[in-house]
Amino acid sequence: MKTAVVYHSSHHGNTKKLLDAMAQEGEVTLLEASADSSIDLADYDLIGFASGIYASRLHESVLHCAERNLPRGKPVFVLYTYGAWRPKLTHLEKIVSAKGGQILGVYGCPGFCTFGPLKLIGGIAKGRPNAQDVAAAVGFFREVVRQAQGK
Repeated sequence: MKTAVVYHSSHHGNTKKLLDAMAQEGEVTLLEASADSSIDLADYDLIGFASGIYASRLHESVLHCAERNLPRGKPVFVLYTYGAWRPKLTHLEKIVSAKGGQILGVYGCPGFCTFGPLKLIGGIAKGRPNAQDVAAAVGFFREVVRQAQGK
């Protein structure tokens, strides 16, 4: 199944670590959201949106890319890493719904975070995502692919 994942991963590369493991599972194209505003997702069977969490939301570049480039009726999944707070996915859910798509699944796990005052204490979620988080993300991706294929 031809899959694209639009992502943003900065600071410690937590989200990219998960995506790199998922990309080894098959035909997965990783597309950096801020690299090009004209990302064409029309030829993909399954589309993922992934980032760390910023102010309780996915990164703005990922949300903007979803608004501009998500084709109608595509199955979608979401992956995120977070430091202290899990996200509100309301904005993305509205975008997907307005474009006639469906979110097949959401996977999130802690990621090492040194944002703002957390830097003063050496950060939180040290060592995350770990091997178990990576394996769980890959398992999640396999399940989403099965759902998208209707199996």
